[in-house]
Amino acid sequence: MAHVAARIILAMGAVAAVTLPTAATAEVVVRFIAPDRFTDAQDRFGSGLSLRVTLAEVGRIMERYGREALPPGETLTVDVLDIDLAGFEQPGANFPYGLRVVRDITPPRFGLRYVLSHGKRSILSGEEVVTDQSFLMRSSRLSQGSFSHERELLRDWFRIRIAERRPQRN
Repeated sequence: MAHVAARIILAMGAVAAVTLPTAATAEVVVRFIAPDRFTDAQDRFGSGLSLRVTLAEVGRIMERYGREALPPGETLTVDVLDIDLAGFEQPGANFPYGLRVVRDITPPRFGLRYVLSHGKRSILSGEEVVTDQSFLMRSSRLSQGSFSHERELLRDWFRIRIAERRPQRN
């Protein structure tokens, strides 16, 4: 009899766990719109990163910064309309992952369309080109590695536009 009662109690606990409301979490959805038409997101000379690798890394960066910027219960949908990585590819470079030459006239640039919502209510939306013409002049831009300039540009955009909810300037 005690064995049957224990099963009933366990079954009731399992039903209660399924029906109890769970803590809302922030959701970030990143979609790449016509990536084969992006300005500069893939290797064009045979030695750089593939489009798949670039999109995967940019997607991870955006999802991370989006989750950090959003409170629970909010959803951010970002359509990436264009990517132009910092610098330009150097054709014929004999490096395993290509060579990008970065100058102050070749900043990273993203075309983004976004909607921030809470439930069915839209909080913030827009479409803009995100870039920083003075990206090389910042002392914090000394980090090494792939996508370091893009990562910092997106970090700043998520902080200003999404976390602080500052509207874009016209």
